[in-house]
Amino acid sequence: MTARTFETRRIGETALEVTTLGLGCASLAGIFSAVPAAQARATVAHALDVGITYVDTAPQYGLGRSEHLVGDVVREAATRPTLSTKVGRLLRPVDPARQDKGNWIDPLPFDQQYDYSYDGVMRSFEDSRQRLGLEKVDILYVHDIGAATHGVEANKPLWAQLAGGGYRALRELRDAGVVKAIGLGVNEWEVLMDAFALGDWDMFLLAGRYTLLEQTALYPFMSTCLERKASVVVGGPFNSGILVGGDKFNYAKAPDDVITRVRAIEAVCREFDVPLPAAALQFPLTHPAVCNVLPGPRSPEELDGILAWWDADIPDALWTTLAEKGLLAPGTPVPGGTA
Repeated sequence: MTARTFETRRIGETALEVTTLGLGCASLAGIFSAVPAAQARATVAHALDVGITYVDTAPQYGLGRSEHLVGDVVREAATRPTLSTKVGRLLRPVDPARQDKGNWIDPLPFDQQYDYSYDGVMRSFEDSRQRLGLEKVDILYVHDIGAATHGVEANKPLWAQLAGGGYRALRELRDAGVVKAIGLGVNEWEVLMDAFALGDWDMFLLAGRYTLLEQTALYPFMSTCLERKASVVVGGPFNSGILVGGDKFNYAKAPDDVITRVRAIEAVCREFDVPLPAAALQFPLTHPAVCNVLPGPRSPEELDGILAWWDADIPDALWTTLAEKGLLAPGTPVPGGTA
């Protein structure tokens, strides 16, 4: 298969450059519905074959399953992609009959324990390299820290772990050249503003908060990223499926006001003969802080559908029309200016 030519963008002030389209590997681990292992591996291989150079995984995804599947493919790849995984959860063996599987259909037999301490970060990193079967990982994210995941009170001691040692561990790994970039991977932008107070970060993986449907992260988070020269990877560009015809918004059934807003955006897309998913996929890259958009296809065929949306020609007038109709937040960057 002939690789495609994707635009590449630099991550922060590092030497890393990644294609603006990446591969997120949570869905491949079987969230909400099962994905056969051969299908998951084929999806990763297809992404590399078409020229995608950034792949993201995590210990949480399938409780180790995603890292195993990704490693199987990447080890055999002619050219290795830029690879990210995450710290903050340690996996402990458990009797499958007593396992908390969460939304994972067929996870590996482990439970997860949150640990953002110095030793926890170092242990998580080593465990991930063993599951991947790889000697190196390029990017480490602190995964799912913040009130949205843990609650306000329960997050306080976990944040103290990160501030008291976890961040130092990440800095040591980066400064020693063991990893090339560090950041956080979360679903809320507010905790990322707290992270800026700890020190410097290269990048953030933010899911769902800067999308065609929602630009709540625009100020002060995205503007601060520009000031601090940190890049943003946008995960969840379809807001859990509502922007590709599904009924879920941020992992739950979409409320009426969200559905109404989606219909209004879709009407503008129809006016320009642009599929709504194509606009959703390409929208985040209009912001100069964004280096990559990270969808999570479940099969090679789904990835091909994403590539078709990626190739769709979107006139600048679509974005300005959305802005004129109040369907983009004030100040949202669009070609030729801001909303």
